[in-house]
Amino acid sequence: MKISEKIADYIAQEKIFYSFEFFPPKTEFGMDNLYSRIDRMASLHPAYIDVTWGAGGSTADKTLDMCKTIQKYFGLEVMMHLTCTNMAVSSIKKTLIEAKENDLFNILALRGDPPEGSLTWEQHADGFRYGVDLVRYIRKEFGDDFFLGVGGYPDGHQEQTDIDIDINFLKEKVDAGSDIVVTQLFYDVNKFLLFRDKCIKAGIKVPIIPGIMPIHNYGRFLKFTQFCKLSIPDSVSIQLESIKNDDSSVINYGIDQATAMCKKLIEEDVPGLHFYTLNLEHSISEILKSLDLVSSRGISKELPWRQSTLGDRKTSEDVRPIYWSNRPVSYLTRTESWDDFPNGRWGDITSPTFGELNQYHAIRAGAKSDKVKARRKKIWGEPKSIKDIKDVFVSFCKGKINSLPWCEMPLAQESQQISSNLINLNEMGFFTINSQPNVNGAPSEDAVVGWGGAGGRVYQKAYLEFFTSKENLNGLLKSINSTENISYQAINIDGNLITNLPENSVMAVTWGVFPGKEIMQPTIVDTRSFLIWKDEAFGLWMSDWASVYEEKSTSFKLLKEIYDTYYLVNIVDNNYVDSNLLKKLLNHGKGKSLN
Repeated sequence: MKISEKIADYIAQEKIFYSFEFFPPKTEFGMDNLYSRIDRMASLHPAYIDVTWGAGGSTADKTLDMCKTIQKYFGLEVMMHLTCTNMAVSSIKKTLIEAKENDLFNILALRGDPPEGSLTWEQHADGFRYGVDLVRYIRKEFGDDFFLGVGGYPDGHQEQTDIDIDINFLKEKVDAGSDIVVTQLFYDVNKFLLFRDKCIKAGIKVPIIPGIMPIHNYGRFLKFTQFCKLSIPDSVSIQLESIKNDDSSVINYGIDQATAMCKKLIEEDVPGLHFYTLNLEHSISEILKSLDLVSSRGISKELPWRQSTLGDRKTSEDVRPIYWSNRPVSYLTRTESWDDFPNGRWGDITSPTFGELNQYHAIRAGAKSDKVKARRKKIWGEPKSIKDIKDVFVSFCKGKINSLPWCEMPLAQESQQISSNLINLNEMGFFTINSQPNVNGAPSEDAVVGWGGAGGRVYQKAYLEFFTSKENLNGLLKSINSTENISYQAINIDGNLITNLPENSVMAVTWGVFPGKEIMQPTIVDTRSFLIWKDEAFGLWMSDWASVYEEKSTSFKLLKEIYDTYYLVNIVDNNYVDSNLLKKLLNHGKGKSLN
């Protein structure tokens, strides 16, 4: 969707909105960590986020991929930067078409900075000279398809000495069709207020959003301010000079200084704040807390997962199988071609597209590159024995590594509460890939397990999913079959299913009770979807892990043996009130009864 609707709603309610800027990291590992960070920062409820565009489209693929993934997976509206630097008109048109095809309808149209290594900006032979040319082109070719933002410069553009002339150029961009102005960073609030007043006097009527970059590092601060030719208040310079060698003090001062700026800007009735994050998290979070803006946003999730911003997902999907909870990107990708979810359920078993195996096993394309393989080998090592495999899973549960083939993100916060038991189970040969503790009527506002709006209560059954040997499984089933409250499913690569669930059963493992609403049951265990998940779950042993090694290597042969002989198992403890599922399993491993 175009963010104009959200911004208009904030302004109508006289609420301050805020947005975050990120840039594509240079490495795949950095990208993984940034996605984890964005997921956490989504709980701060920005109105939108934007993603930078490298000079000449140097990060074009990464920028587009980031924008698509963030909007689909993290449930955040995205504004994509687009610049003129080294960009032919044909390339710009191609980018805009791709953006539109992927429901990216918000563009920050910029001239751009000179390419790295160049001191001056030069027009592409088949491109545009100024940002206003880009705005005019977008409006001419695409009409009102896009919400357009442009840049403003409270301290004046580094290539322009007369701020009045600069504002006249800005007025041209607004008249050409831009919907919002986002300013360059600044540290003198009075300079921004003077700039805003001049803009209003010049007839600029669109929202003008101040850009805030908290001071994180003294050297970086000097570099940015000198490059952008920013004026620095004496009070800031004097204070920084006294603490410049103390990184911690600089960060804390940066938080306090940015908070003071934001308070003054809010007092002066700015409609919103735009934060240049530098892909960092701590300072932004602390500033928003100090401004009392975070607490005013209420519950972060209407469902246990973050909903996609795509309209068909938002309106039709209210139930998911639990098997994909650690691989939400994979789940979204593999279900894109499935028919619409009928009658509020998550899938039509009769659909000809239902269950079609999608080979997507990672957030990004190119996951099979040599670089990615090398990174995975570094994380998971070169296992030579089952003990080495155990050590990898244990390391994940301890937070020493941040991913497994079945987990796109580090161990979930709710699972961290039971990590010690998960560690013990993995040491016993139960390779855990998904889990949740029982919850008995926690407030829907709970920071860890809450969802669904205020005033409700949420519940969930203890759930555990793992791979294990046939020997371990046989012993476990003897114990389980003597209990009343345990449901289970186990299957091997050949499709041999062992279960105590009725055929085609569907069982809620997460539900919520809310004022004035029917009971919501968003997360389920479904025997039919389990058979589909089986193909992907087993496939990851080979496609994402074994493929890292040579086929004749010990590591490859070991992983292939697990693929061929192990069982995928899930267990649900239906006694959600006082479940102690993990301890029961640990006792089983010690030869005790499961009861």
